[in-house]
Amino acid sequence: MIQTKRFQKKKFCKFCADKIAFIDYKDIKTLRTFITERGKILSRKMTGTCSVHQRELTTAIKRARNIALLPFMER
Repeated sequence: MIQTKRFQKKKFCKFCADKIAFIDYKDIKTLRTFITERGKILSRKMTGTCSVHQRELTTAIKRARNIALLPFMER
């Protein structure tokens, strides 16, 4: 049996690359790219963010949800 290796482009942290110090919960345009159409937060494996920024990202999304800037769930 022949196994083929798939080479994927290494994902990088968007926030580290742009040198963003703080992820703002009011920046809805940026936060929307990190949630699914159903309203779930995407994992680090899918987005490529580092662990530090992923934690900041989840708190920013949760804050935006609590003050109704982002929906908890889409129908």
